[in-house]
Amino acid sequence: MTFSAHTLAFIEGVGGPELMMIMLIVLVLFGGKKLPEFARGLGKSMREFKKAASGVEEEIRRAMDEPPPAPPAPPVRTAVPAAPDVAAVAALPAAPASPVAPAAEVPPGSAVPPQPQT
Repeated sequence: MTFSAHTLAFIEGVGGPELMMIMLIVLVLFGGKKLPEFARGLGKSMREFKKAASGVEEEIRRAMDEPPPAPPAPPVRTAVPAAPDVAAVAALPAAPASPVAPAAEVPPGSAVPPQPQT
C-alpha cells in the first residue's frame, strides 16, 4: 500500500519520537490488560473488513464474467386468415334451393298479396 504526500499530509511531522509518545499515551489510557484486547478487536475488525471487501470484489468479477442474459423470445403469433379471394368466391357453386315453399307472388300494381284459396 503506497501513500502519497497528499494522503498523509496531516501526519507530515510525525516521526519516531512522536509515535513513541502516542503509544505511551494509549498504554496509559487503556492499561496493560486492555491493550491486548483492544489490539485483538482491531485485528478482528480489519479481518472482517478485508473479507467483506474481497467478497464484494469476487461478486463483481463473477458478474463481469457471466454472459449477458439472452433477449426474451418474440411473442408467438397466430396465423391470421387472409382476405378471401374474390375470384375464388365467384367460382363457388350457387347455394342449393331452399326446402321452404316460396312466398306468394304479388301481382304488379298491387300492394297486398293475394289470399291463398282454400
